[in-house]
Amino acid sequence: MSQNPTHLHKTLGAFHLWGIAVGLVISGEYFGWSYGWATAGTLGFLVATVFVAVIYTAFIFSFTELTCAIPQAGGPFTYSSRALGRWGGLIVGLATLVEFIFAPPAIALAIGAYLNVQFPGLSPKVAACGAYLVFMTLNIVGVHIAATFELFITIAAIIELLVFMGVVAPAFSWQNFTQNGWGVAPHFGWEAMGGIFAAIPFAIWFFLAIEGVAMAAEEAKDPRRAIPVAYIAGVLTLVSLAFGVMLFAGVWGTGGLWLT
Repeated sequence: MSQNPTHLHKTLGAFHLWGIAVGLVISGEYFGWSYGWATAGTLGFLVATVFVAVIYTAFIFSFTELTCAIPQAGGPFTYSSRALGRWGGLIVGLATLVEFIFAPPAIALAIGAYLNVQFPGLSPKVAACGAYLVFMTLNIVGVHIAATFELFITIAAIIELLVFMGVVAPAFSWQNFTQNGWGVAPHFGWEAMGGIFAAIPFAIWFFLAIEGVAMAAEEAKDPRRAIPVAYIAGVLTLVSLAFGVMLFAGVWGTGGLWLT
C-alpha cells in the first residue's frame, strides 16, 4: 500500500520571508547593544559588531545556497544529514532545536519587560506568557496568518527604530561616542581586546535567528527565487539597523543610558 508524502502549503512569498527573517531578529536591535557598550565600550563594541556582521553576512550568503538547493523544512538538520549522516544530522538538529526553544521565551520576556515599563501594574512574566501564547496560537492557526502578522509587527518595529534614529541623529556627537570608547581600557590594546571578545555574544544578538527562514522554505511559493531575495534583503536590513541604532544611540556617550 503506497503512502502519499505530506506536503506543506506553499503560501509564502519573498516579502513574507523577509518579514520572518527580520522579525526573528529585530528584538536584538532594541536591546543587547547596551550590554555590549557596558562590556567593551562604544568603540570596542563597534569592532565586535563589524566582525560579527561580516561573519553573519558571509554565512547567510552560504546558507542561501543551501536553502535554495534543499528547500525543506528541516533546514540545518536536513543539510547536515545529507553531508554528515544520521549522527551529524542529529547533533545539528538538536543544536537548532535548543536555539529555537530558548529564543521565543527570551523575546517574550523582552516584550513583557517593555510592557511593564509602560504599564507598571502589569507583571512582566504575565505579559511574557500572554505574548508567548498569542504567537503560539497564531502559528497553530496557520503559517500564512502568522507570517502576515509578523510582517506587520516587523514593519512597525522598523518604523519605530527609524523614528528613534531620526530624533537623536541631530544631537549625535562623535566626541561623546568615542569618550571612554574602549570601556575599562584606556586605549586600544590587549586589555581592550578582552572586552571586545566578551562583547561578541551581544553583537550576535543583532543577527541571531535569521537562519530560521530556512525552516519556512518548504512553504515558499517559489523558494529558489524567494529565499535569496528574503535572505539578502533581510541581512542588509539588519546590518543597516544594527549600525544605525548603535551609532545614533551614541548621543548619550559612554556615560549613557544603559547605566541609568
